[in-house]
Amino acid sequence: MDQIDDYGGVRVADPYRWLEDVDSPQVQAWLADENALTESFLAGVPGREKIRARLTELWDYERRSVPEKIGNLYAWFRNTGLQNQAVLYVTRDLAEPGRVLLDPNTLSADGTVALSGASFSDDGTRLAYSVSSSGSDWQEWRVRDVATGKDLADLVRWAKFSTASWKTDGSGFWYARYDEPNAETKFKDATYFHKVYFHRLGTPQSTDLLVYERPDHKDWTFHPNATEDGRYLVLEASRGTEPDNHVFVLDLAAKGPPIELFAADASWHYLANDGTRFYFLTSKDAPYGRIVAVDLVSRALAEIVPESTDVIESAAFFGDRIITTRLRDAVSHVAVNRIDGTQLADVAVPGLGTTGGFTGKRRASETFYSFTSYSQPATIYRYDVEDGKSTRVFTPQMRFDPGQFSSEQVFYTSKDGTRVPMIVTAKRGLRRDGQAPTILYGYGGFEVSVTPAFSSSVLVWLELGGVFAVANLRGGGEYGRAWHRAGTRAHKQNVFDDFFAAAEYLIAERWTSTPKLAIQGASNGGLLVGACITQRPELFGAALPAVGVFDMLRFQRFTIGWAWASDYGSSDDPNDVGTLLAYSPYHNVRAGTRYPATLITTGDHDDRVFPAHSFKFAAALQHAPAGDAPILLRVDIKAGHGAGKPTAKLIAEVADRYAFLVATLGMEPPT
Repeated sequence: MDQIDDYGGVRVADPYRWLEDVDSPQVQAWLADENALTESFLAGVPGREKIRARLTELWDYERRSVPEKIGNLYAWFRNTGLQNQAVLYVTRDLAEPGRVLLDPNTLSADGTVALSGASFSDDGTRLAYSVSSSGSDWQEWRVRDVATGKDLADLVRWAKFSTASWKTDGSGFWYARYDEPNAETKFKDATYFHKVYFHRLGTPQSTDLLVYERPDHKDWTFHPNATEDGRYLVLEASRGTEPDNHVFVLDLAAKGPPIELFAADASWHYLANDGTRFYFLTSKDAPYGRIVAVDLVSRALAEIVPESTDVIESAAFFGDRIITTRLRDAVSHVAVNRIDGTQLADVAVPGLGTTGGFTGKRRASETFYSFTSYSQPATIYRYDVEDGKSTRVFTPQMRFDPGQFSSEQVFYTSKDGTRVPMIVTAKRGLRRDGQAPTILYGYGGFEVSVTPAFSSSVLVWLELGGVFAVANLRGGGEYGRAWHRAGTRAHKQNVFDDFFAAAEYLIAERWTSTPKLAIQGASNGGLLVGACITQRPELFGAALPAVGVFDMLRFQRFTIGWAWASDYGSSDDPNDVGTLLAYSPYHNVRAGTRYPATLITTGDHDDRVFPAHSFKFAAALQHAPAGDAPILLRVDIKAGHGAGKPTAKLIAEVADRYAFLVATLGMEPPT
């Protein structure tokens, strides 16, 4: 198709525009052919079923989420091993097995209906929960009676990117939603004009009270949060994925509109309040983060926990204690302060890993957290707020010895001299002869920090003799706001240069070599992989881009893509066109180029990153290469961007990914 677009005088061809009509019979037939081609290749790979069997075996272990105290109950999620979705349990005593409150596996036969949100009322008698189908971001909220386990008649639809924040008396909850989309807008204009509503239990959604909207800012997204004292509703308003946000406060006991407490001059995240004294985690005058207090009446601001050399990722108040989870060179550290800022003893964590949790009501005397690393699944601990002691409450039992693997944090130098951290994990005693098949993973965007986490799939890769390396690229949040901004918009090339330097380090240090090196990333990380193989195809042996953003001139025209302009810029601005065109993977595929073996994966219901990105990039690559390396597209049916994907689909996808690498990196098939 001879589609030519004009971007302020820059004429750009888009020969595969027809693939954007994803529901057309022509595109559906093309997808069927692509999936058949991919299956025919993978079916011939020796050891594919053995890989799937080992993944299934190692995936089959009990996993639990961090418990939370709700009224007189504890609530947590549990997966016995191979359940497609984790099950929500409640109990009065953590020593007891608990009872099932909500089993998402009963909502669909194939596990493609997932729980996407859950919020208990203040007294723990009601649960508001949302479900999403086939990986979609759209949410439907329902309410369950905790005592009986039965749903009430309430149904709230067309929510997206929303939690439910309960009124303290349990009469209803606040949430945010869009207008109902139609067939024409489901992939294009449905994600504008977010609005905050209050749903009163026992009433139809049509009578929900509109609490706040901003028709003058169609691209704002709202996050409502009721204060624990029941007096105020805090509204954080973000423009797309821009980290800076507005804060509005609505006095629920008074008439009148919300007051604007902060403009979007920094990130402001509400933590707690004492009457009119509100506490926030902010980047204002603190790119690594600090905690401040502001008086709602006088607007006087006071510093509580100052900025340090560690990035504050999150914070929680318990009584007069403040627990902050911090990053130091992309690994977790946990600090404890009094509300006057006095520093207490840190919470000790057992190595290079990631902590999560520390949630609960401010009045709670206990909280819970998890610790995980690349070789250790998430272990759960109870933390006594008063005495500062941690007690292990759950240890996963797996069929492997974590002692046979080790992780090493290294630092390498990027093109412009920037020092970048990377964690390399492999079997102990692995020979450094440049022959180990290696996966280099990265993300590098949206202030997202990539920290150590256990994965059964990574474990299988290590058992296959592979090396798994994760580079903490600019664009992420590992070193605060400046680190993020150094990988955005006109500086986006820094992210790719950081990834190239990571690959060159692994090769120079004899961890691997080009024919044995695969790169992997998803979403913004899929863009990373796509840009790297189109800029330096000779550096890599294989590529695994998943649900990626590949057409940088049209991403803003679909789903929530407009929101990413804070990181990327937009072709709607003539000043950004040159930058975007310089690295857009789809537009930089060159005929006659030897590209590495590439397996592109996406889901047919991805309403986060429009799946046509992957379709168009695959088509361009398949019609361009001079070599014979396979360029394949794998489209998962009834799947989305990744959240809520059932276990069976996850195992199948990982098995295919590793089978592809066995075939293309010259690996010995598993025996």
